[in-house]
Amino acid sequence: MGRLAQTDGLTEIQRDILATVREFVDKEIIPVATELEHRDEYPTAIVEGMKQLGLFGLTIPEEYGGLGESLLTYALVVEEIARGWMSVSGIVNTHFIVAHMINAHGTPEQKEHFLPRMAAGELRGAFSMSEPGLGSDVSAISTKGVRDGDHYVLNGQKMWLTNGGTSSLVAVLCRTDEGGSTPYKNMTTFLVEKTPGFGPNETVPGLTVPGKIEKMGYKGVDTTELVLQDVRVPADRVLGGVPGRGFYQMMDGVEVGRVNVAARGCGVARRAFELGIAYAQQRVTFGKKIAEHQAIQFKLAEMATKVEAAHQMMVMAARKKDSGQRNDLEAGMAKYLASEYCKEVVEDSFRIHGGYGFSKEYEIERLYREAPMLLIGEGTAEIQKMIVGRRLLEEYRLAD
Repeated sequence: MGRLAQTDGLTEIQRDILATVREFVDKEIIPVATELEHRDEYPTAIVEGMKQLGLFGLTIPEEYGGLGESLLTYALVVEEIARGWMSVSGIVNTHFIVAHMINAHGTPEQKEHFLPRMAAGELRGAFSMSEPGLGSDVSAISTKGVRDGDHYVLNGQKMWLTNGGTSSLVAVLCRTDEGGSTPYKNMTTFLVEKTPGFGPNETVPGLTVPGKIEKMGYKGVDTTELVLQDVRVPADRVLGGVPGRGFYQMMDGVEVGRVNVAARGCGVARRAFELGIAYAQQRVTFGKKIAEHQAIQFKLAEMATKVEAAHQMMVMAARKKDSGQRNDLEAGMAKYLASEYCKEVVEDSFRIHGGYGFSKEYEIERLYREAPMLLIGEGTAEIQKMIVGRRLLEEYRLAD
């Protein structure tokens, strides 16, 4: 293990968790990741291994059967998993966001009902905010929930659900028109339990997961649509029990999700660097290893600096959230920097590999297709810059 991406000030428990996950990644994920990715096959055995390690309950409080660990611990675990195969980190990410939202905003009954099963990995979460007709403009949401006695009736179409088919609990954001005077106060999050699988759902009439969306990368994990036609959801499945708070609950989830995406970028970039520096010491051109060429040394230096900078920014954002402080500025910076640097480090490693990087026999080919997802997941670079810019103006506003 090299000196890059080290984290100071960890507890012994955190170091033990990371060592266990690192060993799991090296033995159980890296050897099979490329083969499973090329087949677009769900990593069932890997997921079972993560359940046994308790990773699905990593941040869920101990009183509900989890490990009660911090966002920082979770982010560092995600970094390690993404180093092995980014798709696997996606399987735990949406689950983590939903668990965080329930723990932070749910009623006592909702916590008791959902969190123990989520901690055990028996109930796995998906997060549903986006729609076919909107990207980052959440105010344009059209999926609607209408009160009908002690139920709500949901109608609409959602898009880009990670774990949409394999999940058994979906947090769905809908417009309910009963919270306030602005669009953002008229959204509600519903907790919808369903049977895993594709097509019309066995247990929820009107709910359909049409099938997997074919993607350039980020394979293995299922990304889906979600169609809701007169789906009846009990009113006690409104997250927090009060309608109209859904936007703010979802944004809280996205905020921690951005730290997660930053961690994924750090993990993928670190793996790309490892592959690049190893190949540079094996490949010989003009009578010497290419690592001895100054041009390659410059490239390796730039890659390593980006890996280190992204890691430290991600750690800072996680620690800010763990301290109870607002971290949208740091999370936006971390997500922006880590995803952009990940793309650049992966491309430099690809260039170091030369023609072999274009071959599916080499791991860097997979990383080259995976990195672009991080540029758009949890908000594009432009959205992050807008968030950061607005927060900076708040912090540095001149007196009137």
